[in-house]
Amino acid sequence: MAVDLQASAPSSPFPSPPLSPVPEKILADNNAFQYQGDLDKVKRQLGRQHIQMIAIAGCIGTGLFFGLGEILALTGPLGALLVYLHVSTVVYATIMSIGEMGAFAPISGSVIHYVARWLDPAAGFALGWNYCYYAAIAIPLEITALTAFVSFWDSNPNHTAIYVAATVVGLFIINLFGVRWFGNSEILFATLKILLAITLIVGGLVISLGGGPNHDRIGFRYWKDPGPMVSMHTALEPGATGRFLGLLVAIVPAAYSVSGFELIAIGAAESVQPRTNIIRAMKFVIFRLVFFYLCSVIIVGMLIPSNYPDLSSLSPFVLAFELAGVKVLPSIINAIVISSAYSSANTCVFTASRILYGLAVQKQGPKIFTTCTKSGLPWVAVVVAGMFSLLAFMTVSAGASTVFNWFVSLSTMCGLIGYGWTVINITYLRYYYGLKLHGIVPQGIYRSPLQPYAAMWAIFWSIFYILISGISVFWTFSASSFIASYINLPVILCLYVGYKVYHKTKMQPLAELDFISHIPTLEETGDEALLLEKVPLLQQMGIV
Repeated sequence: MAVDLQASAPSSPFPSPPLSPVPEKILADNNAFQYQGDLDKVKRQLGRQHIQMIAIAGCIGTGLFFGLGEILALTGPLGALLVYLHVSTVVYATIMSIGEMGAFAPISGSVIHYVARWLDPAAGFALGWNYCYYAAIAIPLEITALTAFVSFWDSNPNHTAIYVAATVVGLFIINLFGVRWFGNSEILFATLKILLAITLIVGGLVISLGGGPNHDRIGFRYWKDPGPMVSMHTALEPGATGRFLGLLVAIVPAAYSVSGFELIAIGAAESVQPRTNIIRAMKFVIFRLVFFYLCSVIIVGMLIPSNYPDLSSLSPFVLAFELAGVKVLPSIINAIVISSAYSSANTCVFTASRILYGLAVQKQGPKIFTTCTKSGLPWVAVVVAGMFSLLAFMTVSAGASTVFNWFVSLSTMCGLIGYGWTVINITYLRYYYGLKLHGIVPQGIYRSPLQPYAAMWAIFWSIFYILISGISVFWTFSASSFIASYINLPVILCLYVGYKVYHKTKMQPLAELDFISHIPTLEETGDEALLLEKVPLLQQMGIV
């Protein structure tokens, strides 16, 4: 287990701060955040290859392979490219914030722990349970998407329950056999995703240049007709206003499609050399975003007209190759997209279970969730998270499907993306300025030259995402749509205010923040080699 750095070897990269000599006493006296290190029994079993592939798998999923069609229909090909370019900047800024805090303190609970520790325990409680619910309800959503992809071959609705049951069993097997099973499965799924993405990009480029069976040279034909920025929302507002409305509506689903990078930090407590691996994963995420997402947006925009019927309900890649007359490839694509949906559900089980475990370790959740096997698997949390997969059976019945859709509405994207990213970056600013006030300079741990301005950029746009998440409802107002878009905000507010009032928590002054207790040294996590690494020339120049 991690020990107090004040008692660690002199080679520790974190010098004792001149302020707050007894931070743990201050924490115990003034708020309800109490990290119970004696209950943290997970073990470091994820290697470098696991973290790298989990980072890729977290960023590439059904949002890319399936959701891209909806965004293309909302904005047109140029609009989709602009939306993803913008969202990528916010995502990268948030990744830097999470990555730096995760490398400084690779502890169970990760993001939830940092918010509760350096911002406000009530904010950590609200964020933790919001994230947990979102990840848990996403499990049956991904299973539902998987069964929809299976219907490409088997359209018999009576078989849906069979596919759901097989998926649920598989999820329990992988997650209950240990974290290395999860890590190894994600290596497989991430490899398939990478191969598929590269195949789609290269194959799409070949088809657009006339290399398909019909030898039709498409090029940028659809950028001219129907046009680069054509939106379905021109029916609500004509002309440029409708196209701009389409851009606003597309931002939140685009942000959702690239979310999942939180996994970089969530698995830190179970990673070998977490600081080294988190820093590497963080640095390469932006290149993955640029290559996989932006290239895919360009290719899909070349191959499919944005006004194609039912584009928002189809996989644009499968549709593109079908339109080009390729017979076999659509089935291969569909098979890998199914594995992508399974991987996303698998990741959600892992995420929800580790957040439950992290909340319990810091006394913000039932203690039973800290129960671990001898190998360090929090099996109670895994079982509870996995039980949410059973909700996928509700989609088999039309009546139960309506109830299920309301469960989904409670986990709106504005709550996860808007509130979550905002709070994470605010926490980073307190972490950044707290370290500065305490005179702590973490040696060997990457610090981006873009900070703290990158965090400020992300905060501004995350709040903006909250405001526009249901903007289209104000043109054709529907009470149910309005509630579905914004109901998560009062839920989060109730969690925050309720916990704050009951436990009488307060935000600590920067001078009293705890940067010492229960944070392992570089030697304890096997990351001492970071002290010997030379700073790259580009980083010295402040370019990266």
